[in-house]
Parts: sequence; C-alpha cells; structure tokens
Amino acid sequence: MDFYDDLAPLYHLIFPDWSHSIRRQGEQLDSVIQSEWPGHRTVLDVSCGIGTQTLALSGRGYSVVGSDLSAREIERARREADLRGLAVDFKVADMRTAYADHGTGYDLVISCDNSVPHLLTDEDLLLALRQFLACLRPGGGCVITVRDYDKEERGTNLVKHYGARVEDGKRYVLFQVWDFDGDHYDFSFFVVEDELATGLVKTHVMRSRYYAVSVDRLCELMREAGFENVKRLDAAFYQPVLVGTKPATGSLA
Repeated sequence: MDFYDDLAPLYHLIFPDWSHSIRRQGEQLDSVIQSEWPGHRTVLDVSCGIGTQTLALSGRGYSVVGSDLSAREIERARREADLRGLAVDFKVADMRTAYADHGTGYDLVISCDNSVPHLLTDEDLLLALRQFLACLRPGGGCVITVRDYDKEERGTNLVKHYGARVEDGKRYVLFQVWDFDGDHYDFSFFVVEDELATGLVKTHVMRSRYYAVSVDRLCELMREAGFENVKRLDAAFYQPVLVGTKPATGSLA
C-alpha cells in the first residue's frame, strides 16, 4: 500500500477541482442508484480512498461506511469528513475480506475510480465480487466504475497527462507512465512540485501495477459471483459504470 499511502496528501490534485468533482460525482452516483434501486440508502464503499464518493454520497443523505487498504488514505478521509461535518464510519480493510470486515445487510456496495483492477487475477476479482454480494441484502445493488481498457493503447513508455494545478503557492504537474506486460501494466505516477516563490522543485514518484481487465470480462465475473441484471452504463459517470443486483430470493449471503 506504499503507493496510496504516499499519494494520500496529493490525491485531490488528480482532479482539477476536487470539491467540484465530489459534488458532480455525488449527483451522478445518486442518479444511477435511484434509477436502478429506488429508495436504497445504506452504502458500503470498499475502496473509498480519501473519500471522493463516500463524502459525495454522505453529503446527499446516504448512510455510508468507507473502507480502504491504505491507512493514510483512511486518515485523510476521516479529516475530510470532519471538515465537512459529515458522519461517516471509516476503517482500514481489504475488499477481498469485505464480509468479515463489514458484515451484511447493505443496500449498496460501491467501488469507484478504477479500483478493482488493482486485483491482478480473475481469481482475486471473483473473490472480491463474491464478498460484495455477501455484504448486500437481498435485492441490493453493486456499482463499480472502471477504465475501458479496450480503448487504451498498449505498449511501453505511454505517458498519460493530468495537467497542472496551482495550490498554496506551488504548481503541481501530474502525469503517469505506463508499461504493458500482456494484460497487466506497471505504472509510475509523477507529481512534480514547483515552489513558485523560490523555484525549488521536488518530484514525487509512486509506482503500482494494474490488471487491464476488460469491461466485458468484469461483467462475466459479476454474473459468476452471483449478481443478476448485470449491465454497463455509459455517459452516466466519467468512467463506464457496471451495475448488478443481488437476487431477491434464493441466494446465499
């Protein structure tokens, strides 16, 4: 978890305006949820990071539990919730042990911002999806947002630009470099910190690995895990949205 622990204080810089993104994502997720599962209000966010979606839904009146494998991101998420006067229960936990960590009975389980492809095998993905199902009450819904890797170039030394941000007298320039190895890729996330008054420059580099799993394959795994009515929604969020529902009857927790 060194990647996300190191990224925690800088994570908001991924977004041109994080506060705006929180509000916008809250509107978008609320629209998806109320369209697919009207009246559902209790949410387990199994990859909450510093709280983007957790804060968004809590601010719209949902009862939210947020968890993440990164202790430093959970620490920051707690601070951000306190700053906004939001009551959110946060804990450090692995999505692959969600049922043991959180129990069952939730209306919704969510995992956004391309989090599930950090699981590097179909076996781990299926394990996590079965855990999501177990955490839901019958008729509960699952929302996952991911990159559409079928549209991504494959190769090495692929540069993905995020742009520049200015904050507290510093300019930050953000970009990633991807190196594919089959269906996986290693990436380095560079954040160049330029102190405008002094010209002092510091570069942060964080590294991790992703499984470039296709949306179709994830849908197959959701069905194999026991979800029904699995489908992809486009133009509902900044990434493709995958939704599935726990059968109302005849399913195991």
